Amino acid sequence: MDVHDLDTFLLIGAAVLIAAVLAVRVSVRAGLPSLLMYLGLGLALGSSGAGIQFHDADVALGLGLSALILILAEGGLTTKWEHVRPSLGYGLLLATLGSTISVLVVAFAAHQFFDLRWEIAILLGAVLTPTDAAAVFSVLRAVPLKSRITGVLEVESGLNDAPIVVLVTAISAGHLVDDGPLKFGALIVFELVAGAVVGLGVGFGAGRLLRSVALPASGLYPLVVLAFTVLSYGGATAIHASGFAAVYVSALVLGNTELPHRVATRSFVEGIGWLAQIGLFVMLGLLASPDEVEWWHVYTGLGVGAVLTFVARPLSVAVCAIGQGQTRREQLFVAWSGLRGAVPIILATIPLAADVPGSRDLFNIVFVAVVIYTLVQVAPLGRLAAWCGVLSAEVRDVEVEAAPLERVSADLLQVHVPPGSRLAGVEVGELRLPDGASVSLVVRQDKPFVPHRTTRLERGDDLLVVATRDVREATEQRLRAVGRGGRLAGWGEPSAP
Repeated sequence: MDVHDLDTFLLIGAAVLIAAVLAVRVSVRAGLPSLLMYLGLGLALGSSGAGIQFHDADVALGLGLSALILILAEGGLTTKWEHVRPSLGYGLLLATLGSTISVLVVAFAAHQFFDLRWEIAILLGAVLTPTDAAAVFSVLRAVPLKSRITGVLEVESGLNDAPIVVLVTAISAGHLVDDGPLKFGALIVFELVAGAVVGLGVGFGAGRLLRSVALPASGLYPLVVLAFTVLSYGGATAIHASGFAAVYVSALVLGNTELPHRVATRSFVEGIGWLAQIGLFVMLGLLASPDEVEWWHVYTGLGVGAVLTFVARPLSVAVCAIGQGQTRREQLFVAWSGLRGAVPIILATIPLAADVPGSRDLFNIVFVAVVIYTLVQVAPLGRLAAWCGVLSAEVRDVEVEAAPLERVSADLLQVHVPPGSRLAGVEVGELRLPDGASVSLVVRQDKPFVPHRTTRLERGDDLLVVATRDVREATEQRLRAVGRGGRLAGWGEPSAP
């Protein structure tokens, strides 16, 4: 690539990024998933549209896995541990046992009813099984679900990529037949456990380091946090463990650690996550060749997708939900909201890059199934959530941003009062903050003023609270408690004044 090619690349890349960002607004108005808008943009630019040629499966696989790492990091960093913890076991079951059931059911149907040879049938079941983190996280932003439902979906989409990547890679390389199912199952367990251990080690170690070291600029915190999650991926793969499990676990730990500039970090990684999604789907649209899709690809994609959506997925959810206390309607929603997006198409590039016989047909079948069934599943999702009774009625939590004040051993907390918060209407004196913490400034409608004890807070206010290091955590807990329970929160407890 010379300088002229670089100029052209930057021009086209910037135009595509702007168009993709603007497409989010169009997709919301049209009721379409924004991720499919990006895919359509890639198709429009590809060989069947504007004529950009891109057929390198190896490059697509490398870029796709890189984007998936960033998407998983964004998902973990923006996930609240209290939402995930009650659903951790259920989500892990779906990512392992549930994935196994789906692969077997889809593979059997593909072989028996669509005459695919067993190797391609198992690959098809494997690449279509995992839910897509980008699709799931984007839906969770738009549909306010109960925390126990979001926790299940987040854990499953964050962890189910790891065993499937091992399975698809092993089949594509011919190792599954050589090693046998028992050895292969032990390999998957090792990769998941070792990857999670690496993720925990990097997450807790990075959190401790960042709490003790003050960086010279606030903009460095988001960069170094994201870098630590990528480091966990590299560290795990270096010992042949699951990098995907490591990056999600380390991001989950860091996202729930009391770090400086947490809100800014989450905003930054959300932007990186969107960028990764846009680049990923546009690239996959470029890689696809609609003129190569034959009618039997469409027929097989529709049929296998139907088996997955209406048989395999509900069956796997029902089996994993035994003993979890989920109602039938909640199980129905979890089954229906197991969205496929870029992940199956990325996984389909693994056998394509390995030159597995029939891999191009596999890619076309997966492409058809993903596009059609993503549209089918997303369209009624909001109404289905209401019918299943899984919409959240929880009060939105207050947003707290922290910045260190090193010379006075204190932290400056920026607190936003969101709509629905019970902080609204509470007087500053009624907050009953711990000794060593005080509200120093209130910004209301872009106008700052120093509050009195009788100043009544309003929705949309931004508060600047100074707290010494030893009471910072208690101050945040108190602010969140008042945001949920109002001025009387904790009044009857022994610690209340």
